[in-house]
Amino acid sequence: MRLEGKIAIVTGGGSGFGEGIVRKFVAEGARVVVADRDATSAARVAGSAGSRARAITADVTVDADVAAMVAAAIEGFGGLDILVNNAGVIHAAHPLESLPEELFDRIFAVNAKALYLTARHVVPHFKRAKAGTILNIGSTGGVRPRPNLTWYNATKGWVITATRGMAIELAPFGIRVNAINPGAGDTPLLKNFMGGDNPEMRAKLLATIPFGRYTTPQDIGNTAAFLCSDEASMITGVALEVDGGRCI
Repeated sequence: MRLEGKIAIVTGGGSGFGEGIVRKFVAEGARVVVADRDATSAARVAGSAGSRARAITADVTVDADVAAMVAAAIEGFGGLDILVNNAGVIHAAHPLESLPEELFDRIFAVNAKALYLTARHVVPHFKRAKAGTILNIGSTGGVRPRPNLTWYNATKGWVITATRGMAIELAPFGIRVNAINPGAGDTPLLKNFMGGDNPEMRAKLLATIPFGRYTTPQDIGNTAAFLCSDEASMITGVALEVDGGRCI
């Protein structure tokens, strides 16, 4: 119960790594706002997690939605201790010069601008409390880019740099900021990451992972629970690869 008494928001909590984080946080005693654009997915995850979780429909690229999401935690649960910026999107494998502008704008808005929007509403609360933890979900693509995913990789590199900048600026206020860089996971984003999905593609990708398996939502949930717990009270500004050794 390392998160007993903590109140958290997990964006993109309705599927994939976000769902794994929500389930682990609840198991560790936290109360969690499950935020997702997909109302059905958010409700499914929150409903299966019991009374410690509440669903809210929110688009993290819309300031009013972010404000409502934060209010749902503070007013509904009585406070806020942890923010997990997990929501993210990826584009299909695409030559960098031919990615449509509207798709570039969407990727940047979800993967990068959303961190700015959530910070605007969460950081003042954390500063008043002189405590708080922010966890950003990056990607191994931010440190070991793959061809034809250049603009996605770039947004995840932005996440890593933003994490470190936030950490050093917010440390005097008792606020910790870290990131996790997941490796390839068998989630809805995998098809785009590989540029398709068939046994040959999966075998080729697995051959690049020393542990020989994909990163699971449970792997990310376990790491997130540690980094957001008091056991990690001296850790800030870290971007931790959880990738089975792929980035070595």
